[in-house]
Amino acid sequence: MPLTPEEKLRYQRQTILPQLGEEGQLRLKNSSILCIGTGGLGSPAITYLAAAGVGHLGLIDPDHVDHTNLHRQILHKTSAVNSSKLESARSRILEINPNTKITLHPGKFTTENALQLVEPYDLIIDGSDNFPTRFAANDAAFFLKKPLVHGAIYQFDGQVTVFAPHLNGPCYRCLLPEIPPDNAVPT
Repeated sequence: MPLTPEEKLRYQRQTILPQLGEEGQLRLKNSSILCIGTGGLGSPAITYLAAAGVGHLGLIDPDHVDHTNLHRQILHKTSAVNSSKLESARSRILEINPNTKITLHPGKFTTENALQLVEPYDLIIDGSDNFPTRFAANDAAFFLKKPLVHGAIYQFDGQVTVFAPHLNGPCYRCLLPEIPPDNAVPT
């Protein structure tokens, strides 16, 4: 499906880039990304993906917006405190880009539901904050041969890694074979 006149206007500043162009914008429009977590890591990722024109965003997060989230979780606003992070995210995304299709997946991302959740998406973003979820995301991406963007933050340090099992690249378990014991890593 070609870009609409409104989309051409909206994305004009990025489609003039020769590395993207209208063909690249169409690829974004027809792409789907699952973001695990809508908090400190997922929040800015989701914001920019929607603004850039990614056509379909799947979101999973079991939490509610809390006052202590607002200083770092830029997707959520004060009026969303005590509401579902998923509902808050959907509302804000549609303000940013009403053309974005949003699928909400309430609950936790677990080994039991990981394959089913990941399967319909082109790429996975792991914005989680715990090792069981990170390992479940890795395993689903590995077995379904989907790219996985993994992010982590500790105080003032952050890291981003892209795992490409679809290109026979290494995975998260290649770096960290076993889930660390509780309290082995600071939060």
